[in-house]
This record gives sequence, structure tokens and C-alpha cells, in this order.
Amino acid sequence: MQIADRGMASLPNPQSVFHIPHSAFRIGHHAYGTMSSDRVYVFQHVECEALGTFAERLARRGLRADYVRLFAGESIPVDTAQAAALIFLGGPMSVNDEARYPYLAQEQSLIHDALGAGQPLLGICLGAQLLAAAAGARVFPAARPEIGWEPVSLTMEGRIDAVISPTAHLAAVLHWHGETFDLPQGAVRLAFSALTMNQAFRLGRSAYGLQFHLEVDAAMIDSWTQTYTEDLGADPPAARRHINADTAQYVRPLQLAANEVIDRFLELVMRISRAGG
Repeated sequence: MQIADRGMASLPNPQSVFHIPHSAFRIGHHAYGTMSSDRVYVFQHVECEALGTFAERLARRGLRADYVRLFAGESIPVDTAQAAALIFLGGPMSVNDEARYPYLAQEQSLIHDALGAGQPLLGICLGAQLLAAAAGARVFPAARPEIGWEPVSLTMEGRIDAVISPTAHLAAVLHWHGETFDLPQGAVRLAFSALTMNQAFRLGRSAYGLQFHLEVDAAMIDSWTQTYTEDLGADPPAARRHINADTAQYVRPLQLAANEVIDRFLELVMRISRAGG
């Protein structure tokens, strides 16, 4: 979730550190060594955008989702480098709103360091834009907002990707964003839509950015249509009815694919964790 129209921001390109060995070392302020924890840190930017259906899948694998409620003033933990994975959720702000939300710059620094260490990352909507920005890409206003249920198409690389390929058969996914981003240097584009060239990408072997939402259920979507009414155009009640009607048609196939996508990502997380990073 993110509707914004602001300036651009970028951080230094970290491509030169993507292949640093995984023995104990320090990048920035984060000391990296063996990533064998059952903890997954989840960075939350607004109360109504949580893990959704992904939460149960983490629990099934014995992974503990520890929320960092940035919107409530919680600080980024000092031990993120030892977590099995980091997940960055959506939010209504822009990546470029660092003056108003200083934690956005802190998150980008954390992501930059995690990329260098090969730590598994998943960014959803705003989280995907944070991942792109941390990798040196431009984040900027889209030609127009993309809100509601619309198709995405997988690239050839997306169709064979170990994590995202289960979405290939979906008729529509849930979109809610007003900004987009350039593909980071060294990234693999996995999906696109009619309005957005970069709907999903992978950096290295274990960092994924998804501009669209797989984690949603019907209740979450309905709450967004009530919380973000300013995003729904000239007739919010009609837009809400349209989105909820589409939800009734598309949400069940989405959830089935989402379960498989997050399960595959978590299997990758656990393989890396068992290997010691």
C-alpha cells in the first residue's frame, strides 16, 4: 500500500558487495555471522498492513514473526543480522519521505547491509520499493495509481523462478500503489503489469521484491477500502463495492498461490539458515 507523489531518493549501489563470504563480519552497524535463528523480523509501517495470510505459514514452519511496529515508534532491533529473514511490509508513505519518517533511511541501510550478507529478504509494496532504493534504484511517482484487482504477467525468468512461479496462473492480484521504481542493477525482473514495468524482482539468490499484494485476505482488503478512501477516486463507495466484488472472485485463487509462494520462500530461508548463512 502506498500512494504518494514526492521526490526521488537513492542510496549507493551495493552490487559490489553481493558476493561477500558469509563467515562472521560486519557491514555498517550490523554484525553478520551464522544466520540460524528461528526469528523473522517483520517491519510494519501502518497498523492495517500486517503479514495477513503469511503469518500462519511462518508458524507452520516453526518460525517466529517478530513485528517491529515502526508506526508506533519502535526502534529497529540491534540483532537483525542474526535473524533467519527480514520482511518489509507496505504502507501509505513514500520511500522518499525520510524527513518525515526517519526510519525509512534506517530500513534502507539495514537492507543494504543484509543484501551484502546474503540474508533472505522479502519486500511487499512499499517494502519492495525500499529494497529497490537500498540497491541504488530510483523510486518515483507512477503515471497513475494502480489500485484494485488487475493481472500481472510473469517474465520468462519469473515463470521458472523457484519462489514466484506459482502466481503464473492467476487471473488477477491485488494492487494498491502510486509509486514505482527502476529495476536495480543486477536484479532479475520477474513480473510486470500493463501499468507497472517492475512488479516483482529478485536480487541475488534470496532477496525478493513484490509490488503487488499476495498476503491479503477479504477482511484486510475491505479494511483498506475503508481506511484509504482518499485513494478511491471521485466515488469511494462505488470503488469499494467494485473492489469487494472482485475480491469475492479472485481472493481464493490468490491465497492458494500465496501459500505456495511464501512456503517456497520460507524453504529457501530455512535452507540458508541450516547452511549457516
